[in-house]
Amino acid sequence: MTENSQSMLVAENLVVGYGGAPIVRGVSVSIGNGETGCIVGPNGAGKSTALKALAGVLRPISGKIMFDGADVTQLSTDKRVARGLGYVPQVANVFATLSVLENLQIGAHSKRHGTNERVELIWDLFPDLKPAHHRPAGTLSGGQRSMLALSRALMAEPKLLLLDEPTAGLAPQLELQVWDHILAIRDRGIGVLIVEQNTRRALSNSHSAYVMVDGEVAANGSGAELLDRPDLVEMYLGGH
Repeated sequence: MTENSQSMLVAENLVVGYGGAPIVRGVSVSIGNGETGCIVGPNGAGKSTALKALAGVLRPISGKIMFDGADVTQLSTDKRVARGLGYVPQVANVFATLSVLENLQIGAHSKRHGTNERVELIWDLFPDLKPAHHRPAGTLSGGQRSMLALSRALMAEPKLLLLDEPTAGLAPQLELQVWDHILAIRDRGIGVLIVEQNTRRALSNSHSAYVMVDGEVAANGSGAELLDRPDLVEMYLGGH
């Protein structure tokens, strides 16, 4: 996080699990206002579990989550969305039987005023979606579905988006396209915290970065700083 930026999201000493031994142990992250951050690391490190705790899908066993200056640790996902914290899970992130437009309208349920204007903004940001506005979301390509999931979250006018592997399973060209959209969202002043398998791309586009290993943060710094550590890349991140 840059020195001049206000912290939009601060999590301290999160411990998270599903009933057994904790999967996430003592994790702390901080994302600046309007910045991009990433959580990377090997499979099974607890990255998605940590993101679910930040989103309110999982309640932490202990720890504290501050968002936009307020303690949201005990708030539901819906209440966090209403405060401006958006979340896009890796799976089940669109309503397959509903049309593209209906998905967007549902995404605006917490902020009904100005829905039509925001839909027009979505068509500008994601021009591939407009011609498909009447189609069921389940008939979209993988890349289009990822774009629709992002669009649904944007309909609630978030201040920060939490994205869980938005490029998973996509061809390289579509992966680049999704990243272009993520950076365009950031350029509009919306912060992004992303869990991503393509570690090099995530680090190269992130102000702040966290490497998780076995449920803990093994290293953190700017994306550029972590990319400059070949030992770290080889040990934990592979060649992606």
